[in-house]
Amino acid sequence: MFERFTEDARQAVRQAVEEARRLRHGQAGTEHLLLGLLSVTESASARLLAARGVDHERVRTEILRIRGNAAGGEIDAEALETIGIDLSAVRRKVEEAFGPGALDHEAPRGRRGVPGGSRWATVTPRSKKVLELALREAVALKSKEIRDGHILLGIIREGEGLGVRVLADAGVNLVALREDVKSHLAGAGRQR
Repeated sequence: MFERFTEDARQAVRQAVEEARRLRHGQAGTEHLLLGLLSVTESASARLLAARGVDHERVRTEILRIRGNAAGGEIDAEALETIGIDLSAVRRKVEEAFGPGALDHEAPRGRRGVPGGSRWATVTPRSKKVLELALREAVALKSKEIRDGHILLGIIREGEGLGVRVLADAGVNLVALREDVKSHLAGAGRQR
């Protein structure tokens, strides 16, 4: 399926996986796909979202608010401290018992022991569904290639992931966005 993706669409998926890794979320969810689309700033999806006040920083902030950062951090340590838990002391005790770095996360390994495993191993089932829906959107619109806009249509059509929730919470009219994306894709198809 990836051979049909345009460079912008491929870059968005690569960026989604990278965003998930940066946030230490393990797998790339629909929210990371949205971040990936916004990372490709010159793409049609990024421009259409920016016109609605949705940008990379806003989405990233919202994701961190909802999901947090798996790496922990000062906010988590402060929250635990308010209930009498000293995160530094816990880390010291664990490292005394299990060795230095025992709490550090290691990248999941694939079948051959290689960190990261296969391409699909790094995305959630819901994100796989979004990418399948992107393909269906491309077919329905009679497009020979899958563009970044088709991925955005997939996020909207899937309708239950954190990606679409972030858009809805930002006040984006999803029906109007869907129509604008489809119009843009139809225009892009006529130009070819």
